[in-house]
Amino acid sequence: MLSLSRALGRRLFSSAAAVSESAAAASTSAVRKAQNPLEEFFEVERSTEEDKPRPYYGRSWKASELRLKSWDDLQKHWYVLMKEKNMLMTQRQMLHAENLHFPNPERISKVKKSMCRIKHVLTERAIAEPDPRRSAEMKRMINTL
Repeated sequence: MLSLSRALGRRLFSSAAAVSESAAAASTSAVRKAQNPLEEFFEVERSTEEDKPRPYYGRSWKASELRLKSWDDLQKHWYVLMKEKNMLMTQRQMLHAENLHFPNPERISKVKKSMCRIKHVLTERAIAEPDPRRSAEMKRMINTL
């Protein structure tokens, strides 16, 4: 399954890789970064051995845990989750186009649950805000998420 996603990724990025390889050869920098920004929409290569157990990806965040975080931390976490959701949905769509099964579909629901809970916690904070102007501003910011 992962070998297919690697093959699809290689097919999509083959032209970009040729350009980036020539640029990398010309560069003397020792730090290696992602060659193509679209590579962020695909998972890092993993071993495809059959004898290894399926990886465990964790659970969604609980609202009680999110209430302990600051406003800025929640916004940062929101964008990390959005990036993860985009990556998973891109993989799902590519595999669906090839008539293949998407592994671990429960990951998408965990990410969506966490995103809903972040919005819920931020809305609770906006409602509890005593200043009506600040509360309205917070609600506008939440609605843009």
